[in-house]
Amino acid sequence: MKLHRVALVSFTLTLLLVGLAVVTNVVPYRQIVEQKRQVAEAAAELAALQEENAILTARRDALQTPVEIERLAREKLGYVRPGEIAYVVLDPPESPTTTIPAEEEEPVEDESLLEEVWDFVTGADLVK
Repeated sequence: MKLHRVALVSFTLTLLLVGLAVVTNVVPYRQIVEQKRQVAEAAAELAALQEENAILTARRDALQTPVEIERLAREKLGYVRPGEIAYVVLDPPESPTTTIPAEEEEPVEDESLLEEVWDFVTGADLVK
């Protein structure tokens, strides 16, 4: 009987120690998972920034070539080479609109039936 009790106490202590080890390792495990997620997000952001940097570097390098400088000068500043003729295409002027403004009507006041009858009796409806 004593051996059985000792085994039960040993098993309980072992189970308690394993449970304690699991509980104490759960918090660091969550931190490790969160840090891995942050590292993955930072890596994705780094990759996007490196791609944008490569595009900007290519644009910078292209802007330093004589061909690109000439293209921009022609496009933005209207430069032409000697002997060339520059044409400027203008938008046609807007045609004036010939709309006749509608005559403004005086707002008709809604009169009650009693006022209309009184105006009829007094002749005020003829004056309006």
